[in-house]
Amino acid sequence: MAPDGSTAKPAELRHRIMAGFIGNVVEWYDFALYGYLAGVIAPVFFPSNDPTAGLIATYGIFAAGFLMRPLGAAVFGWFGDRYGRARTMQISVVMMAMPTLFLGILPTYAQVGVLAPALLVLVRLLQGLSVGGEFSSSATYLVETAPLKKRGLTGSWANIGSMSGSLLGVGAAALVTNLFDAQTLAEWAWRL
Repeated sequence: MAPDGSTAKPAELRHRIMAGFIGNVVEWYDFALYGYLAGVIAPVFFPSNDPTAGLIATYGIFAAGFLMRPLGAAVFGWFGDRYGRARTMQISVVMMAMPTLFLGILPTYAQVGVLAPALLVLVRLLQGLSVGGEFSSSATYLVETAPLKKRGLTGSWANIGSMSGSLLGVGAAALVTNLFDAQTLAEWAWRL
């Protein structure tokens, strides 16, 4: 350990900060994008005879992802203590990427009926688990590896990443909803 309490050289610390930042950007972009497009997603996964119930169910599934975050933090926290934070962050990013890919290729309610919302719930639960693991792991990792006098600043990059990801999600949702008409958006463009 260096005299300033750092466990990393400046170049290594920048690399770790970027890894924590980018991991949170990706996690929160994917997680938030669902919420921004809930009004478009609802009729895809729920029967169209009651659009209000479909929208409520879509937001309920969004909430289920948030309920998984504490469990993700606990599971990934244990895993990080046992096997290392860097590996934990890598696993959580992959765990987020896979459900996001699956969300883009899920069958619709019109294609498979009630299986569509069931699969959507599963995807969102995995995303919530992953987000809980990524954020807590990256914040802890950044603080643990930072110089003693820069731990607060270094750890704040996890929060900056999560907010940046949310803002990118808003931008992506705004982009697709403005580029495509409502029918195209509902048919396939929401998957972008």
